[in-house]
Amino acid sequence: MIRAGDSIENPVTGERLVFRQTSRETGGEAVVVETFVKPNGFVAAAHVHPDQEERFEVLRGSVGFKVGRDKLVAGPGRRITVPAGTPHRFWNAGEDVAHFVCEIRPALQFESLIETMFALANDGKTNRKGMPNLLHLAVIANAHFDTVRLPFPPAILQRIGLALGAPLGRAVGYRPVYVPSAPSTAPVAV
Repeated sequence: MIRAGDSIENPVTGERLVFRQTSRETGGEAVVVETFVKPNGFVAAAHVHPDQEERFEVLRGSVGFKVGRDKLVAGPGRRITVPAGTPHRFWNAGEDVAHFVCEIRPALQFESLIETMFALANDGKTNRKGMPNLLHLAVIANAHFDTVRLPFPPAILQRIGLALGAPLGRAVGYRPVYVPSAPSTAPVAV
């Protein structure tokens, strides 16, 4: 379970998150994270939060955003608000580490989703864009459909696809929350 001060990193997308306020601390009202994105880093995919607003405040570097149909680059001091239901994505648009604060309201299952996606990337179980295989993604997406979904196809078609794909994914052992296998505790031969 994520706590304030915890940090997680995604080696595939180049993101590092430091949790400043968690769902538990805000009574589910928000999650606030400091985000550091390496040069050429990016969020795994364009996405939509159907019922969550996302606010960004750039502290350092340049962050590219696509919000709806608009593309922009934001520098220090710039604030961007992404209303619920709006497709968006971001990426480091500069040559230095980009640093921004991101606030997601309400929290919903955002922390669980991020923990799962970052853990999969850390264990080498995503593609070069930070996404797991389709069956595992179907299981995760089905469980987090109220938190995040793709901007296309329409939600009803995504629901139909997930209704077919998620049971197959569960049947082969995928779960909506990924817990990395424990590190080996076998003694080391000297």
